[in-house]
Amino acid sequence: MRQNIFKADIAVIGGGTGGCAAALAALRQGKSVVLTEETAWIGGQLTSQAVPPDEHPWIEEFGCTASYRHFRNLVRSYYKTHYPLTTEASAKPDFNPGNAWVSRLSFEPRVALAVLEQMMAPWVASGRLVILRRHRPIDAGVSGNRVTGVRLRDLDGRGEVDLLAPCFLDATETGELLPMTGAEYVIGAESRRETGEPHAAETADPRNQQAVTWCFAVEYCPMENYVGDPPEDWELWRDFLPKLTPAWPGRLLDWLYTNPFTKQPHRIPFDPATGDEGTPGFWTYRRMLDHRNFAPGFLKGDVCLVNWPQNDYLPGPLVDVSPEEAKRHRRGAAQLSLCLFHWLQTEAPRLDGGRGFPELRLRGDLTGTTHGLAMAPYIRESRRIRADFTVKEQHVSTEARREITGLDDARLTAESFPDSVGLGCYRIDLHPSTGGDNYIDISSLPFEIPLGALIPQRMENLIPAAKNIGTTHITNGCYRLHPVEWNIGEAAGALAAHSLRQRLTPREIRNSAGQLAEFQALLERDGVSTRWPRVRPV
Repeated sequence: MRQNIFKADIAVIGGGTGGCAAALAALRQGKSVVLTEETAWIGGQLTSQAVPPDEHPWIEEFGCTASYRHFRNLVRSYYKTHYPLTTEASAKPDFNPGNAWVSRLSFEPRVALAVLEQMMAPWVASGRLVILRRHRPIDAGVSGNRVTGVRLRDLDGRGEVDLLAPCFLDATETGELLPMTGAEYVIGAESRRETGEPHAAETADPRNQQAVTWCFAVEYCPMENYVGDPPEDWELWRDFLPKLTPAWPGRLLDWLYTNPFTKQPHRIPFDPATGDEGTPGFWTYRRMLDHRNFAPGFLKGDVCLVNWPQNDYLPGPLVDVSPEEAKRHRRGAAQLSLCLFHWLQTEAPRLDGGRGFPELRLRGDLTGTTHGLAMAPYIRESRRIRADFTVKEQHVSTEARREITGLDDARLTAESFPDSVGLGCYRIDLHPSTGGDNYIDISSLPFEIPLGALIPQRMENLIPAAKNIGTTHITNGCYRLHPVEWNIGEAAGALAAHSLRQRLTPREIRNSAGQLAEFQALLERDGVSTRWPRVRPV
């Protein structure tokens, strides 16, 4: 019979990057956990969304949690144990399966899934962890300022289940528990008047959200032809002209796009036959399998993950809109990516003067789907809690910190938070938005994650554990990346466990100097650094 009530010390709703890290942290602290996930795969950005990790330049040495580094080491070990690598590739301590230039470790989503399942397996065997895959939250019970339960629907048609726990973590991709529980939150762009941020919008707009991208994997197969019929919306997307400020240089489906830094038209090469001829190009940008790393004949050619400006979906947002509109935009994002793939096969300009690469084929088997795309769209921006503390551009931007402090770059740092529970580092990187903004991409300093950003203004036992912490539309642009989301989740899981053990709310822990110091020491012992060494801006 189907069990319809699950009880645990901690319920983690959402099994993405943050949710997995949160569950593991709580389990290490001796608590029982129920982890839920809407798709068939845990891992989120790393797996179902198929995005190789975006990381800072020092990731191999410092600037991430010990458990995230363990995950990365296990990924490399998985390839070296199970794949026919060349002797040279196998000997590299910093082996990168795809030799991508945007990431020092670019890999298949299926391998990330295998590693995460490996990390979860002992806890599942012990009975302390239950994972409910393909379960979507649909309702929540609330008493005063506390969540009492969450109801989920089994997407395979086996009914509904209730989760009961003294502490709930929202690790969903879009902050789904926030409206269900009545927690105060914000979505989209705040106004400059509200945040004081130099790059904030003049007018607040909840619908102005970063574009989502439906990623897909393609393999280059020399001398073969995989061209099929055009997708349903082919003519729409073939001719689509983005309406952005500053202006986009032409059609979306073109090698000419807006340089994120200069906002000027910019062209990047693309040549899967030669790997972009040694120049950083779109093919090698997020390549996740470089055939030269493997025994001859193992792969027909390279496999590239397509997460490019050309498949950023601009017509509308997915979050805080009607179910009908969200469904329409999800379909639109999928159609855009299918049309981009057809354009690559048939019309994309080649370096030799020709058009199209019929040798490209979709690798949905690597992303777990039959339609060829990733299992879920890549979500860059979530609902964000109204937090006890909100991280703003003034806390992390290189330019803003220079103006505030008057220091030269040699001494410049991001704001130091006394309640730091982790670290992150990435440029403030906002992709074109559904509100008509072109890239907002500015330098930031290596930053800390303040505990106050993990504490909702009112709720007592609800903790954000992903991209839904107290940031703004602007600072979400640097707090949304893989190692940062992992650190947020890990801190949230440890916070939930510590809160239950001490019989204190997260707010009480933050507001007590002794309790805060004890919690930060616990994190440090578990491999979560809370202070950066001296490093340069990014």
